[in-house]
Amino acid sequence: MTQAPSAPRLPVERTDPFDPPKRIGELRETEPLSRLSFPDGHLGWLVTSYALTRQILADPRFSSRQELRHFPLDHPLAREPQPPARPGMFIRMDGEDHGHYRRLLTGQFTVRRMRALEPLVQEIIDSALDDLEAAGPGADLVKHFALPVPSLVICELLGVPAADRSKFQRDSATIMRLDSGGEEVWAALGSLTAFLGELVAAKRAEPTDDILGGLCATGELDDEELVNMALLLLVAGHETTANMLGLGTFALLTHPEEREKFTAGPGVVNGVVEELLRWLSIIQYGATRTALEDVELDGVQVSAGECLILSVQGANRDPERFTDPDVLDVTRSAQGHLSFGHGIHQCLGQQLARVEMRLAYASLFRRFPTLRLAVEPEQVPTRTNMLIYGVHELPVAW
Repeated sequence: MTQAPSAPRLPVERTDPFDPPKRIGELRETEPLSRLSFPDGHLGWLVTSYALTRQILADPRFSSRQELRHFPLDHPLAREPQPPARPGMFIRMDGEDHGHYRRLLTGQFTVRRMRALEPLVQEIIDSALDDLEAAGPGADLVKHFALPVPSLVICELLGVPAADRSKFQRDSATIMRLDSGGEEVWAALGSLTAFLGELVAAKRAEPTDDILGGLCATGELDDEELVNMALLLLVAGHETTANMLGLGTFALLTHPEEREKFTAGPGVVNGVVEELLRWLSIIQYGATRTALEDVELDGVQVSAGECLILSVQGANRDPERFTDPDVLDVTRSAQGHLSFGHGIHQCLGQQLARVEMRLAYASLFRRFPTLRLAVEPEQVPTRTNMLIYGVHELPVAW
């Protein structure tokens, strides 16, 4: 498909660490379904409104299949046509292929089971807070708290030895970096795959009471499927929550009036989590869908094969859905935000993420009521070079 010269690239420039690129909001007001050019020459669409984003996420005429996707930014994994998703990588599948794998995992992530995990999650949080305190004022909250908490939780759930977490953290960070070289990315993927292959073999030989052990016991999955499902859960299970903990703490420390509302009463904590999820929208480059047939959206014709980037940032800041959406207000009802997606591909681990964030934010500010930034806000390095937004470091004192 020939690229139209006038089609812009995806807006990425931020002027504020917490706000989406200004152009996202401008397009939402004037042209919520706008033409978008991709680095590989494809001509597709950018969706910036809440209503359209939610509609497309729930419409089976738009596909998540990997081989139909085009990536909006230059990245080693997107510089050539993509093959179909590997067995077990169900988030890049549609229909029964997706449903088969998802059903095997659904029972592992129920609200009831996630609540039953709260004592374990709290134990991990308390240990991380001990480490943060031992590191002393000026310590990096990402290193000592935001990253280890979800990493250790997903290790426990999957049955990954905690001693190996630094390895998968390093490899997943390489995969998520936009400035990684192609050889680096493929080496990191190969390293993780080999590591998980050994883990699956061990669990085949000696069954364990964890998610990966349970998947092995079903007898429905071969080793390749198990490795790829574990890879997906391992990377997604710590990257997103870790960045929400780091960036969310940064937001509360720079908005003291909202932090005071949060610490004023325990009943507010659930609202804090939902509002931070909405306001921060760390999936900074959006979700991807491809039209399987010609579809009319908002009076505009989208042709079969055209790729759409759904701006979660734009949708979650849409004034048609949220009053004063650019304002952080931890007492608002942010229910209905799209940070976990919508429809059949809605995030499987969202209840686990909520448990981790609810306990982590409350425990952090209870343990360190005088927590503050140890540097000026503009000195905090943000993750604009990563697929998942957040902060690379967050020096704090108390």
